[in-house]
Amino acid sequence: MLLTLLAYGMVIVFMTLIMTKKLSPLTALILVPVAFGIAGGFAPQLGEMMVAGITKLAPTGVMLMFAILYFAIMLDAGLFEPFVQRLIAIVHGDPMKVVVGSAVLALLVSLDGDGSTTYMITTAAMLPLFRRLGMRPLVLACVTMLAGGVMNILPWGGPTARAASALSIDVSTVFVPMIPALVGGVCWVLYASYRLGLLERRRLASVGASSTANTQVLLEELANPDISDDTLHRRPDRLIVNAVLTVALLAALIAAVLPLPVLFMIGFAVAMLLNYPTIDEQKALLSRHAGNVLAVVGLIFAAGIFTGILSGTKMVDAMADSVIQLVPPVLGPYLAIVTGVLSIPFTFFISNDAFYFGVLPILAKAGQAYGISAAEMARASLIGQPVHLLSPLVPSTFLLVGLVGVDFDDHQRYTLKWALGSAAVLLLAGLVTLVIPLRG
Repeated sequence: MLLTLLAYGMVIVFMTLIMTKKLSPLTALILVPVAFGIAGGFAPQLGEMMVAGITKLAPTGVMLMFAILYFAIMLDAGLFEPFVQRLIAIVHGDPMKVVVGSAVLALLVSLDGDGSTTYMITTAAMLPLFRRLGMRPLVLACVTMLAGGVMNILPWGGPTARAASALSIDVSTVFVPMIPALVGGVCWVLYASYRLGLLERRRLASVGASSTANTQVLLEELANPDISDDTLHRRPDRLIVNAVLTVALLAALIAAVLPLPVLFMIGFAVAMLLNYPTIDEQKALLSRHAGNVLAVVGLIFAAGIFTGILSGTKMVDAMADSVIQLVPPVLGPYLAIVTGVLSIPFTFFISNDAFYFGVLPILAKAGQAYGISAAEMARASLIGQPVHLLSPLVPSTFLLVGLVGVDFDDHQRYTLKWALGSAAVLLLAGLVTLVIPLRG
């Protein structure tokens, strides 16, 4: 009982502190679990738990560090400027079309099933346009994550495979019936991006921005850039080489030729030599982007401390058991819906591995008593994925906010209601198509 109270207390205190900006996510991820670990009598084991958590996330931290640096080089060198110029001509400076276009791009890139890749490609392509039009980067982060959250239920995205493995069923049995629900989620993402785009259009209009004028000015800027800190870093003569290198890197990433950290380390080194061959240029590049890299990687290792203590103290197991015990027998026939609803907070506060391999099998076993199949329970368990990506325990989320340049807590508050909408649409679509039973 004490362990359960400690677990909930730690999560509540942590979320309260970062949502109210009493502590930064970096310090909260470190201090809160340490304090609760000591309070629970685990002081002698805390060091081992924290090292285990950091070690587990170390490859992710390395990957994100060099991925940020790689795409920073490509942005500085102007790889995406032709794309931005073409896109400006198409959208005519309309913020609504820009936001919807960002969502479409993120949805397409998300087909590879890797959230980090989606974030890097989408932000690298669209962030310059957002900045030139005076649009809020927060909107870009929101629609990109909404797209990734819905597409995360693809079999190769991770959660679907985990659910199928945990329940020993074929992954196609889980996913194929969910395709109509997935389409519904995609429609919601496009609708949300349309609404957010309209809000941006109105905001820019209220400050006197002119879309037509903006378009002309932007095109002129791109065609005849001023000599500034940004343009000094441009390497237009190496556009084709940078494009080939980026395509090759992404192809190697998708084909899993080498581990992601190694791929981005090699890609960064090659890109650095191609674009900024002198020592002084390389030092200047690292100085420009050191703050962004440090912020993201620091959060990753701090998250390792949080997850290490949460898992090592068995707090995560206590949370799972307490929720399962709280489900009254009267809700038994509706356990599929209950599972869908519970997946939202569970996959937010604990890792996907902990939920799918620790909680879902228990829920599925209970559902069998009411005639609910394992496949139906597995589908229901996917509902929380759009909100899961907002969790501070998801490393790629720190990559996104780092690339876009927004505060993590601001991103959470801005995106949460839209992510909850995605989850609601997925659940409703699943119920309507009968792939998630209303009752057993």
